[in-house]
Amino acid sequence: MHILRSLPAALIAGAAALSLASPASAQQLFKGHTGNTGGTTYIPFVTFAKQAEKAGVRIEVNAGKTLTKSLVALAKGNIQFTSAIPTAYVWLGQQKRMFKKLKNGKELQSNVRSIFGYLAGTYHAITFAESGIKTFRDLKGKTVFTGPPGGTATAGQEDLIRAVTGYEPGKDYKAVHLAWGQGLNAMRDGKLDMYFRPSIVGSASVQELSLKKPIRILPIPQEATKNDLFQRILKRPGRGMATISKSTYKGQVNENDVLMLATEQYMGTSTHVGADVVYKATKAFWENLSDVHATAVSLQTITKETAFTSVVAPIHEGAYRYYKEAGFKVPSNLIPPEAK
Repeated sequence: MHILRSLPAALIAGAAALSLASPASAQQLFKGHTGNTGGTTYIPFVTFAKQAEKAGVRIEVNAGKTLTKSLVALAKGNIQFTSAIPTAYVWLGQQKRMFKKLKNGKELQSNVRSIFGYLAGTYHAITFAESGIKTFRDLKGKTVFTGPPGGTATAGQEDLIRAVTGYEPGKDYKAVHLAWGQGLNAMRDGKLDMYFRPSIVGSASVQELSLKKPIRILPIPQEATKNDLFQRILKRPGRGMATISKSTYKGQVNENDVLMLATEQYMGTSTHVGADVVYKATKAFWENLSDVHATAVSLQTITKETAFTSVVAPIHEGAYRYYKEAGFKVPSNLIPPEAK
């Protein structure tokens, strides 16, 4: 169990400095996208950007992005780095879900490259204890925040509710789609019955809710994990199971530890970015791994042995060059076409 206690002030300051960097202060400023400030994607991305800057690779951090849209922007060369979700990469190539209107999804997918993978967080299905909602089945007729419009997390969380209960959004419960911060505010203001999001265990935003009022985190019943839909969810790239301790948050009323779905993600780039740039950024990240681990407890899961966990996009040729030099074992299916 990896618990994020707080986001270091130095990291926040570093992110601000990266965001305010101007082309005049660097030879080249690369554009980077990540999710909501303090979320599962934000901390790894800002940490990567800080290490890359040590090698002269300056990345402008733009937070609060819908990462499915960022993936398309990355593939088109409009941005150079992004926090990336394994299932989104798969769906892009298949032109499914939020990418079904694209006519060139397979072509765009071929431009996407990865750098390394990491454990991102665990889904949190949060209700206020006073609501009386104790199980997923109690969501019948309720108002539930399931994520931003068109997001992979939104689709995944609605699938999870479907697998546990058979409930359909818009029919059995009202699914609310807002930006992550707006959803949190709506829950805080009493406009939602449940707030559903992937978060680092020990998340400050979840703790904020539990300090306002006692909360309950809904568990996945063990029997639900055996049905066909749930097993299909588990087989998707970047999915696994985790446990949230009943004592993780002050104000948490769970009597038992919470069984829940976990998610893994990866650092993304594209073929539009030069090999030397990615090589320098990758080398700086791994050669300063002690600094990475010191940033947040959750980042201590990033090791040489877990570098390619849930990575589905080919490794960028620049990163691959470093991994060969450093003795990493890159899975054969992730070797970039450019290196074959």
